[in-house]
Amino acid sequence: MTASDAKADAPVCPGCGARLQTESPDKPGYVPEQALGREDAICRRCFRIKHYNDMTQVAVDRDDFLRMLSGIASTDSLVVHIVDLFDFEGSVISGLQRFVGNNPVLLVVNKIDLLPKSTNWNKIQAWVRRQAKRLGLRPAGVVLCSAAKRIGFERVVEAIQTLRDGRDIYVVGATNVGKSTLINSLIRDYSDLDRELTVSRYPGTTLDQIRIPLDDGRYIIDTPGIVYPYRLTEQVPKGVLPKLLPERPLRPLVYQLNPRQTLFFGALARFDFVRGEPQSFTIYVSPALNVHRTKLERADELYAEHRGGLLSPPDADELDLLPPWTRHSLRVPPGSRTDISISGLGWIRANSAAGANVEVYAPKGVHVMLREAMI
Repeated sequence: MTASDAKADAPVCPGCGARLQTESPDKPGYVPEQALGREDAICRRCFRIKHYNDMTQVAVDRDDFLRMLSGIASTDSLVVHIVDLFDFEGSVISGLQRFVGNNPVLLVVNKIDLLPKSTNWNKIQAWVRRQAKRLGLRPAGVVLCSAAKRIGFERVVEAIQTLRDGRDIYVVGATNVGKSTLINSLIRDYSDLDRELTVSRYPGTTLDQIRIPLDDGRYIIDTPGIVYPYRLTEQVPKGVLPKLLPERPLRPLVYQLNPRQTLFFGALARFDFVRGEPQSFTIYVSPALNVHRTKLERADELYAEHRGGLLSPPDADELDLLPPWTRHSLRVPPGSRTDISISGLGWIRANSAAGANVEVYAPKGVHVMLREAMI
């Protein structure tokens, strides 16, 4: 047997799907040799995520992600596309339709537990459908849920059963959208398997396709999360993620601003109200993130003196790990219902019909855009 044959026959990690290997600690699937023979062996990376909430970074070729997605078009499957309502545009897989061919797509919108309890969910679903159409998606169904809180989970199962028609189920999504959490719920309720996928708040947990058998001989196939560098969550040091990714419902913050006032979001982003009538803006960001208001003429000085201190996260020793800021000049049209969205951070709702000129500073590469207001 050749070395390549031995590698192909190696068991896979039940947590992330990588083939187990003992040669290269910095590569996917590494496991100490003494642990390889255990029946419940998982790779060192999944072990550390599971027991210490710590992830060892490993390189996974982006082309492999695209290759896996491209292969779906030649199958007869249901594609479950999971997106994050907190970062909808940033978590949608661009060009998904060309990857999946004629297979139907169920759009599962996760993390609805983060929105206020008073939210009108019919309006949110209508908003999702409009945004999906604008982004070129043609979903056969749209379901809102919270995988972590198991809200709407029955509706997800019903939609899958309706659309599946005896086919395999491919689950796709960007990093940090809750794919593994949702699949683990399916495993617990609808499979006899005594295992779960590795769940982590860090991107890139699933490293290869994981095939989960169903009672009828078909499979749920979990694919790796696509890493989109234009999301702030992909750029910040991992120690910042707990403050950036909300785990509790958002508490909308309303700021009455005069022209030439500034809001800092820690040292991660900055919002300048440059010109317009005095008006209010509603902020939807993680409750763990500090928001600081100042005058525009003092903003540069304040940032230079207090970034990493008063303005944090990130802390002073993490600042150099972020790209420099880029300025985005935006015009909120009069009479519109508009959000200013910063991918991976949250969004700012412009509440006045008078319109406004604003500028947003965010790390280079992070998407900043205007969109129809979600709420």
